[in-house]
Amino acid sequence: MDFKADALLLRAVDYGENDKIVTLLTAERGKIAAGMKGVKKASAKLKYASQPFCFAEYVLAEKGGRYTVTQACLHEGFYNLRTHIESFYAAATITEVCDAFAYEAMPSGELLVAAVEALHAIEAQPEAPMPATVAFLLRAVAFAGYPVTAGDCPVCGKKIVGRRYFDLGSGIFNCAECAVGVPASESTYAVIRALQKLELHSEEFSDGYIRALRLLRAYIARQLDIKISALEQFLLL
Repeated sequence: MDFKADALLLRAVDYGENDKIVTLLTAERGKIAAGMKGVKKASAKLKYASQPFCFAEYVLAEKGGRYTVTQACLHEGFYNLRTHIESFYAAATITEVCDAFAYEAMPSGELLVAAVEALHAIEAQPEAPMPATVAFLLRAVAFAGYPVTAGDCPVCGKKIVGRRYFDLGSGIFNCAECAVGVPASESTYAVIRALQKLELHSEEFSDGYIRALRLLRAYIARQLDIKISALEQFLLL
């Protein structure tokens, strides 16, 4: 039985001499592993649909619980993301997180939309991919059931000023008086608040995005016991 699905290619591995097995993220069916025959050949018509970050309408045939891609219609190739090292690792972080957070038959429309929007934003500003990456990670952890909150202190209810702390167990920032969690910088807190549109800042915190990525890396590791390899490389650049 054939069916169509808009999907983002998360990863592809070689299979045999000319084939690949791809992992696709779809809105309604979650992750799907599917074979793509002959796509390693230089003349393959569907070669583009097996490339990193491809977003397309895939036509899949199902037989015996296995899927094969038979056709594809490209929406976005995101080719430019592969030409700049920072944008590449930012995009790879996004697809790796999707691969880790989504499951087969798990409705994942929210995660798919967040990923595609982030890839668009990174492609538009390949020299500055961190804001879109941080924004995506915030949406992704919320999708996984572990939202980050950068509001007023949940313990005492006061507005957080001066030193602040982040609770890796709950994903909540709190004030120095309540001091639950690990120390967090003002720039980290300000960036996350701005991205969540809790309040807007005219001042740019240049180091806030890096600090926010490091904080989210620790949070993901704590909550989901997952290490995102591409994020590790991204932070080394």
